[in-house]
Amino acid sequence: MSTIESVKQVLLASGAGWVLWLLGLLSMSSLILAVERWLYLRRRGGDLETLARELDVHLRNDEFDRARALLATSSAVAARVADAGLRLSDRGTESADKAMQSAAALERGRLERGLAFLATVGNNAPFVGLFGTVVGVIHAFEELGHAAPAQAAAAAGGQAASQAVMASIAEALVATAVGILVALPAVAAYNYLQRRVVSLLSGTEVLTNLVLAYVADGGPGVRRPARRQELAHGGA
Repeated sequence: MSTIESVKQVLLASGAGWVLWLLGLLSMSSLILAVERWLYLRRRGGDLETLARELDVHLRNDEFDRARALLATSSAVAARVADAGLRLSDRGTESADKAMQSAAALERGRLERGLAFLATVGNNAPFVGLFGTVVGVIHAFEELGHAAPAQAAAAAGGQAASQAVMASIAEALVATAVGILVALPAVAAYNYLQRRVVSLLSGTEVLTNLVLAYVADGGPGVRRPARRQELAHGGA
């Protein structure tokens, strides 16, 4: 038995039914993941306008500890990133900026977790369905090959066999249709969630720029309150 014949027999024995089960599993998994990611990203948004207004009041009064306490009460991505900058505000602008860049990179990893799976399902589900269709077509043509001698013997029986083969091909095409049906929601969910991630990361600039604006004149190792005290003693 040749290699091609061996592979054909394996495909005929396995059939295309398992492909539909696999596509169903991928569909359920992508749906569950998309809902979980949507809820997670929704919680990580927050009201940045209100948060920035309250943070500005604390920073203007040099209340760095209260500013950090305010950020700790928020689940927004921007709040965590800004808190990283305030944590190193006594080291100057450059340190605060680097800390916020590092925090933003960590947040990006958390926000994009699982999105690669959605992209993989969206890109490959049609090919999985096509594979099932190919297996079904191989099975149909195998039946057609066995029905060929019968067609020469009896026209009526041959016609019935041909109809059975066409029905098998029609069933095989269902796998491709299901693959496309699985891919479309996965692609749509991935595109939406990816845009949401970009929006959340862009929103961090609302607070990071505000933090940098208040620590810009501190200098390395110098806190703003200390500078104000020095200015007050100098004026006296």
